[in-house]
Order: sequence, then C-alpha cells, then structure tokens
Amino acid sequence: MLDFPNAKINLGLYVTEKRSDGFHNLLSCFYPVSWCDALEMLPAAALRFEMTGLPVPGNPQTNLCLKAYKLVQQDRQLPPVHLHLHKVIPMGAGLGGGSADAAFTLRMLNRLFALELGTEQLEDYARQLGSDCAFFVRNRPVVASERGDVFTPIALDLSGYTCVVVYPGIHITTAEAYGSIRPQQPAVDLQKLLQQDVSEWKGNLQNDFETALFPKYPQLSQLKAQLYAAGAAYTSMTGSGSAVYGLFKTAPAGLTFPDNYLVWQGLL
Repeated sequence: MLDFPNAKINLGLYVTEKRSDGFHNLLSCFYPVSWCDALEMLPAAALRFEMTGLPVPGNPQTNLCLKAYKLVQQDRQLPPVHLHLHKVIPMGAGLGGGSADAAFTLRMLNRLFALELGTEQLEDYARQLGSDCAFFVRNRPVVASERGDVFTPIALDLSGYTCVVVYPGIHITTAEAYGSIRPQQPAVDLQKLLQQDVSEWKGNLQNDFETALFPKYPQLSQLKAQLYAAGAAYTSMTGSGSAVYGLFKTAPAGLTFPDNYLVWQGLL
C-alpha cells in the first residue's frame, strides 16, 4: 500500500493562552496543500522501518510512523509491517509533515488490516501522537482551537489559487517558537475574516509567531516581502515556522531563491 501524506498551511495563527498542562491554546485555520511525503506499507515477517529523502534528526526508531503503529498495536493484534517513509516535506517548517506521516500510518493500517476504525477513533489515536495529527485524518479545511486538535469545519475553497511555499532551511523547534510568545486573544473574528476576499487578509490575518521570530530571523520577513512583490494576494509564515507561503491568483513568474531553500508551488 502506497500513500502520500500531505502538508498543511495555517491561515492565521493566534496563541490565545497557556494551559495548566504546559501546552498552549490556539486559534487557526488549517488548510491542506499537496506538498507530500511518500509512505509505503507492506506486510512483513518482522516490524521494520526505513527512511529515505530529507534527513530527519533523531533516532529513526522514535519516528511518529512507528509510534502510530505501536499505539494501535496496544489495542489490536497487528501483523508486522515494513514501513518505508520517503521524506520530502521539510522538518521544523510549520507544515505538519511529521503529523501527516503519523495520521496516514493510522489510516493505512485501518485499510490494510480492515480494522474498521471510525473517523473519530482514528482522530483519538492521532491526538495521542501530536497536537495537529488529528487534522490529517479528515484532511479538510477547519478552524482549529484548543491545542490545535478541536476542529470546526469551515466552508473555505481556495481552488484556483497558486500556493508557493518556501522553506529557508531554518529549523525552528516548537520550544524555541513558543518560548518567545505572549499569549493573547485575537483582535479579529477569524471565521468572518476568512470569508472575506483573500486580498482583504493582508494586514488583518496574522500569525503570532511572526512577531516573535522575525526579529531573530530577518530572512523570513524578507521572504514575505519578496512574495508580495511578486504579486501574492496574501503571504504569511505557516505554523511556528520557518516556511513562508504566498497565495497568488495567477502563477508567479521569475521567482528565484537561494539554492539551499526548498520551494514547492502548486494549485490549491
């Protein structure tokens, strides 16, 4: 079985308060984009995991795909599998690539072994693996709240827009990003703002992490300026960074970036 875990972008991201459990509550719109990893799952004589593509720091045996398998195995007698993950989505970018890999592992196990787990059951498993993992079970636009794992559907269709996502090679850990944040309630009604034309988002739809991280990493604000200069209707950092995206009504021409930057461009 082969599937392609996709990334997401954040349309607005507001860190609203710090929780008693050490996490933060947030408010954001998660929107899927088709920058994808590749994940293959095959029956095997023994559990095996391997990775190719972009290097992932840390011990491969702690990868979220394996954690997803072992989490389900606690409740079900799963046969062993061979998992092969080919990483294309960069890490530490705010794109949710690792979370997507974990959620797609759950979905694939459900299909391969006919576990008959419902959507809500899959989401419950996913929430145990990461705050935004559960989003990738349904993989549709939502307004996310609390830890980023409580979802309200939103009728938002950006079909026809070209999205350009640029990762400048800066790995920003969650701890670093949140360590600079001062939680506060948003000054806008996110749902109402998202129903306005995309051109109205500029200057109104904010990512709180930009205020915290742009002074430390000026190349991120330079990326935003470059995308706006190229004609983007809206541009923002996604998640806690460091990827920056632009939404274009027509595909931009002539955009160039340093060789060490990773760039994805596609229709939403």
